[in-house]
Amino acid sequence: MTKKIGLVWIREDFRIIRNYAMSIASKENDTVVAFYIYKERKFKDKEAQKWWLSKSLSKFKSDLKNFNIKLQIIKEDSYQKVFKNLVKKNNFSLYWNKIYEPDYLKFDQELEKLLSSKGIKFQVLKGNILNEFNEIKKSDSTPFRVFTPYWRHAEKHYIDKVPKINSKLNKNLKSKKYFKNEISELEILPKYNWFKKFDSEWSPGESEALNKLNNFINNHIKNYARNRNIPSILGTSKLSPYIKHGQLHVETIWEKVNEIKNKNGLVEKFLAEIGWREFSHSMINYFPQMLKNNYSKKFDKFPWEKNLKFFNSWKKGLTGYPIVDAGMRELYSTGWMHNRVRMIVGSFLVKHLLIDWKLGEQHFRNCLLDFSEANNVSGWQWVAGCGADAAPYFRIFNPILQGEKFDNNGEYVKKWVPEIRKVPNKLIHKPWEYKNGKDFIPGKDYPLPIVDHNEARIKALSAFKKIK
Repeated sequence: MTKKIGLVWIREDFRIIRNYAMSIASKENDTVVAFYIYKERKFKDKEAQKWWLSKSLSKFKSDLKNFNIKLQIIKEDSYQKVFKNLVKKNNFSLYWNKIYEPDYLKFDQELEKLLSSKGIKFQVLKGNILNEFNEIKKSDSTPFRVFTPYWRHAEKHYIDKVPKINSKLNKNLKSKKYFKNEISELEILPKYNWFKKFDSEWSPGESEALNKLNNFINNHIKNYARNRNIPSILGTSKLSPYIKHGQLHVETIWEKVNEIKNKNGLVEKFLAEIGWREFSHSMINYFPQMLKNNYSKKFDKFPWEKNLKFFNSWKKGLTGYPIVDAGMRELYSTGWMHNRVRMIVGSFLVKHLLIDWKLGEQHFRNCLLDFSEANNVSGWQWVAGCGADAAPYFRIFNPILQGEKFDNNGEYVKKWVPEIRKVPNKLIHKPWEYKNGKDFIPGKDYPLPIVDHNEARIKALSAFKKIK
């Protein structure tokens, strides 16, 4: 009797817990082999994520060894080519979890047709989401375009569903390879060594994700509503890179949070962040044009300015506004940026410099370890005012007041902008006003503001009114 082989296509699901494709494959087959297709072209503008991916593959290989399951890495820039060659063998069943981005879902349909035409058994399982995006619609069957009613409906829908059993992964009797040609995860690392600083900040992998989740719930979630806006302290979960790469399923987060006794309204703000992620995935699938263009068409006529000098100053953290520069330097050094600061630096680029949000989105895509199409595009369009349920055009963050409000003693900016450490706290967010010290000279030791806030605000409001 021929033993059955189950192939599991790993994409953004480097986990054992709630990896539905892995679980079902292990139940239905004698032997399971996992494989990852590395598309180099896909990562040409995601340098930071190459590091996370390489580390994740290494750790997941190790985790799967406990189940006698091999993880093989195939380098190929065409999914179609891989599977056209694969179906020639016809001695396997194929399993994979969904990724809720339009291009992935479109390819899933193509692959399903190919497998069906060859008589190959396959299953496509739920991915890293609470609700399938097409489950959540208004009473008239149209998609929600405003977050609050969307999340109210989506949360109730998830709670009312029959709970899904936490699937178990069965162990192979013997580990086995299936693919002849494979590469090492080390070949995926970026060519430049700037990423090595990430090693001191992050440890990619499922076990670390679970540790971070438990630590956040035990020590930080009760103060999340207040502390999430203070970038100098650990007030957020910092789980986003683990969620992006599927080392932590959002159902696991939901379950752990709802185990808390006496919640007393302490968890709603945090769970709403999962809600924003769900809402963003819904929006990009119902309105896929927003992945490359403005959701609001009137912004197609917005008078964006092309100023490479300003854009480079923003990227390098040399705008002269400490809270902006601290955020950009944190991003470059750690592959992550505090969420409050993301809004501040985004608003500064779009509304102070009048530079197209798409350029900011591209830079974040290259530098963020937690980059996802849904979150990044939705976040930038929210800041720019051209997205769904977006910030109003007249909401222009004052980088001085934002700094004074959320980094009052300058702890965050002093960490990332050490040039200004000698500036008194009362002037730390407007160091150009410090004129009395020989130990700090504005314009020499740290740049003067590249634009005046008040002038930039007036100019931005004028530009926005042209398309109002």
